[in-house]
Amino acid sequence: MSSSNLALLRIAGVAIGLCSLAFTSCNYDVPITSGPTRNIEQRLLGDWISLDGKENMKVRRLDDNTYVVYYDGDLFRAYHSDVAETPFATVQDLNSSDRKYAYIIWKLADGKNLRLRSVNDKVVPKETKDSASIVALLTKNASNPELFGEEIEFKKEK
Repeated sequence: MSSSNLALLRIAGVAIGLCSLAFTSCNYDVPITSGPTRNIEQRLLGDWISLDGKENMKVRRLDDNTYVVYYDGDLFRAYHSDVAETPFATVQDLNSSDRKYAYIIWKLADGKNLRLRSVNDKVVPKETKDSASIVALLTKNASNPELFGEEIEFKKEK
């Protein structure tokens, strides 16, 4: 395989990962938890840009427990759904009529670098229809390296 084909495959893989992490592939019918497990983190608020400069995300406070996320023209509601000592977030697509959910994990380093990974729907099937089953699957697979998809990293702009 030529190096240009490898580069194209890598770009396609990153694009697919970005789409899933960009919350645009919200495919779960229920949230991880019915409500937030803790208050918002002030350090997550602000404007973020992907390392390649192509993806922009604005994270704002809606109330003490909920974020509003503007991601390249789409609106999402997000809140912490910590499970098995892991900082998950439940993200709901507000633009679609079905208002489905995505599940992500996040890591914030030094307040300026945010890493996001989405939950793999092969490990937590999108057909799972209740939050208790979702929590059980996340807890059971907490140390499973296949639980998460590709990582995307953002830098804080302001």
